[in-house]
Amino acid sequence: KGNGMIGNIYSMGLALQALEATGKFYAPREWDCAQAFSMVFAHDYQHPMAIAQVLPALVGRSYLDAAGLDCAVTKDASPSRQLPLSPVLGTQGIPRASILVHYSITNKLQGKHFNYSISVTVPSGSTLLQVMKVAAEEEPQTFSFQTEQTSWGTYVTSIHGLAASTDDRTYWQFLSAGNALDEGVGTYKPHDGEHIQAVFSTY
Repeated sequence: KGNGMIGNIYSMGLALQALEATGKFYAPREWDCAQAFSMVFAHDYQHPMAIAQVLPALVGRSYLDAAGLDCAVTKDASPSRQLPLSPVLGTQGIPRASILVHYSITNKLQGKHFNYSISVTVPSGSTLLQVMKVAAEEEPQTFSFQTEQTSWGTYVTSIHGLAASTDDRTYWQFLSAGNALDEGVGTYKPHDGEHIQAVFSTY
């Protein structure tokens, strides 16, 4: 992409590793290394898997380097570049301001179609998963959902009783202003007045 993104923010780690590792052997086209790294530095990575994939590229290495690693030499070495640490958000004892998030679920793909919407109030800095939990508490018959934990975080498997299926190639896609979210429900933090859509989709 023109802004330095390669795929999405979660594919950046492996993409940067691949470009660094293979750059000596071929150059299918020029790429702006600094622009790509600026995208990585601007993102607040939360998932251990994403961090594990982007960290080698940040120190100019790839997973391929592990095969020739000399532990005696690298034991005391420190990386030349470091991933910036994120400050802890919020202060204990002080309530956070509330935000209003509009949340809708839509199925126009299978069975009985539906489209439901709700507006919920959550503390500022809440994740989309927290928004979904509040919606499910307020209207459990409509906004109930199920999740499973993966190495990439929380994955939504079912909403309103409609489950995603690898056999049918279906999944729940989350959108904001018509654009797919580049983070999962466990890390994405909606802003005040944002409309989040969960749309039953196919791939």
